[in-house]
Amino acid sequence: MKKLLIATYNRGKATEFVELLKDTGLELIRPTDIGLNLHVQEDGRTYAENASKKAIAFAKLSGLISLADDSGLEVDALEGAPGLYSARYLSKTDATDADRRIYLLQNLNDKPRPWKACFHAALAIASPTGKVMLAEGICPGEIIPEQRGSGGFGYDPIFLLDGSAKTMAELSMQEKNILSHRARAVQSAKPILAGLFGI
Repeated sequence: MKKLLIATYNRGKATEFVELLKDTGLELIRPTDIGLNLHVQEDGRTYAENASKKAIAFAKLSGLISLADDSGLEVDALEGAPGLYSARYLSKTDATDADRRIYLLQNLNDKPRPWKACFHAALAIASPTGKVMLAEGICPGEIIPEQRGSGGFGYDPIFLLDGSAKTMAELSMQEKNILSHRARAVQSAKPILAGLFGI
């Protein structure tokens, strides 16, 4: 079976990718499945740069075609923050997703609503030779002050999707796999994977 390495240690992301790519017929490998322990510094200036750095590093080390992503939440009232720093929005090392949500809401507290925002995802697919192809997905919505839903991770419980009465955390996995920024990026990436693997 043709193998694709999902280059992330984030269990929430890995689960989403496995679900989104299950119809490709590829064998989806996680780094821990093959004993990889690799940390890549995410110091790029764009989501695509960060995703590319990760995909290339994992592909070269594993010898497998690798898929990596970088994504973030961009809030208009905060001039696009937290953006690239969404996962590192709080400087304390043991900060949880809940801590970051609380911090975001504190920063929005004196801003007029609605707090328009979007999730942005960039996917990079790299071969062991270093060739990279990119796909992107955007999901518009707004931040709400109360947390709703138990699904998802990160900022999902306070992100209300445009045209929906649900937060990202209230979506079923089936709904999220159609509407989310990551789902949209994967849909754009599937023709790339088909070409690479001949599927």
